[in-house]
Amino acid sequence: MKKIILLMALICYFSLMKAQKVYDTHNESRADVKVFVTDKDYRADLIVYTTNTAHRAKGNKGIWFIEHNESRADKKICFVNNESRADLKVYFTNTESRAGWKNQGKKALME
Repeated sequence: MKKIILLMALICYFSLMKAQKVYDTHNESRADVKVFVTDKDYRADLIVYTTNTAHRAKGNKGIWFIEHNESRADKKICFVNNESRADLKVYFTNTESRAGWKNQGKKALME
């Protein structure tokens, strides 16, 4: 009985985790989230670290895996050139430990 409860708890935990596999659709109308890339980290809602392995991109923590297959992506994003058209402002970092949300109010966009 304890094993069943533990197994159910683990299943619930992992089903609540949201992976951050994103696909760049290049088409605003097909995107779930429109993203503007800022050159200053203090202007960003989210600091993003991109990884080259999908399994490291678990959770809504700003660690993204750029998916090349739209059907395997969790979110479709479109990078926009105009900040006023964006839903989310991001800053890309080369350091994984810097990744994370600066504006918690925007976190739901990537869930």
